[in-house]
Amino acid sequence: MMPGRMNPRQMNQMMKRLGIQVKEIENVKKVIIQTDTKQYVFDDPEVTMMDAQGQKTYQITGKPRIVSKDEEIPKEDIDLVVEQTGKTAEEAKKALKETKGDIAEAIMKLTQ
Repeated sequence: MMPGRMNPRQMNQMMKRLGIQVKEIENVKKVIIQTDTKQYVFDDPEVTMMDAQGQKTYQITGKPRIVSKDEEIPKEDIDLVVEQTGKTAEEAKKALKETKGDIAEAIMKLTQ
């Protein structure tokens, strides 16, 4: 029988004989894949884990938002630095970028 014509029950039996287990991970809220230049953010994805003889493989299904590293600083962090220092949002964002997102260091940098 060709694999393309196999019904799901037969496929599950064959995978079980080969020592392969597949299960869906429930209630996943977010998956983030980070690279040097951007992030792939999957909101409410479907995640499946396949365990084949101790080797786990994850499959993510969904549409990612691609976020560049420049957009990485959360607005809440910028607002907090503005509130604590009295500086503009642009100055706060620049300080956060220079301190790699360290809020305390950004506040200290702007208040000196």
